[in-house]
Amino acid sequence: DQLRDAVTQALKRAGIKTREVVTAVCGRSVIVRYVNMVSMSDEELQSALRFEADKYIPFDIDEVVLSCQRLEEIPAEEGEEKEMKVLLVAVKRSLIDEHVSLLNQLGLSPRVVDVDSFAMGNAFELRSMNSPRVEDEDRVVALVDIGAAKSNINIMRGNLSYFSREVYLAGNDFTEAVSRRLGISIAEAEKLKCSPGERSDEVEDAILPVLDDLANEVHLSFDYYENQYDRQVEEIYISGGSSGLPGLEAAFERIFNRKVSFWDPTENMEIKSDRFDVDQMKAVAPQLAVAVGLASRILD
Repeated sequence: DQLRDAVTQALKRAGIKTREVVTAVCGRSVIVRYVNMVSMSDEELQSALRFEADKYIPFDIDEVVLSCQRLEEIPAEEGEEKEMKVLLVAVKRSLIDEHVSLLNQLGLSPRVVDVDSFAMGNAFELRSMNSPRVEDEDRVVALVDIGAAKSNINIMRGNLSYFSREVYLAGNDFTEAVSRRLGISIAEAEKLKCSPGERSDEVEDAILPVLDDLANEVHLSFDYYENQYDRQVEEIYISGGSSGLPGLEAAFERIFNRKVSFWDPTENMEIKSDRFDVDQMKAVAPQLAVAVGLASRILD
């Protein structure tokens, strides 16, 4: 009920009248796998999907909604069968049904159901496409979106996703750390975390152990990717509501020993100042990566 009320209020305050929406799911009921398959046509891929998915999905195949996307052809050695890399996604049908039912109750019609981490990747691709700078199409970057309940990791080479993962360390854990360390309520800790003012050193000391834990989880993801593809993650882009935490940039650069950048998903977009408060949108821009990525699906 609280979620339904929150969405209703958000639509009302923003003056949004459209009924068609793009939405996303996440969590432990969403399974993402990057698999190698024998090269085949898109029609054959759809036919082979259920058989292939059964090897990788820990749920009954009849309990999930399946989708896939061809990523790239894999060069074959002489005498070997040609293969391709495929992105395979399975979501528990019950999660999709609950999600769509909630939107329908609000009079909304979902046009696309995406996955959070891929929406974030789409936002980054849109930013790169609209950038006045020449972007290296083969560089490897890691997108890390630190939200309230979870952090999304998406490792991309060019505009293709090669690894994605959710880590259940995020803003709420930082708030709890501040609450414990300073002996204040969760509500007070949340306010202090967001606006530490003169107490930024205290907040930084309180959240540093959690930051280290999160960074180590991200590092494990980098290790997996780099061992699989023999390519190094060159740069880290941070977004999310918790991306502005004191000490985060220093902790990440110390642990990863590579460039850490904070990015604005709206930076190369024209924002109509007669319809939106540009300053307010820029202030919350780090939180908009998933939303911008979802909106980009309307352009497809």
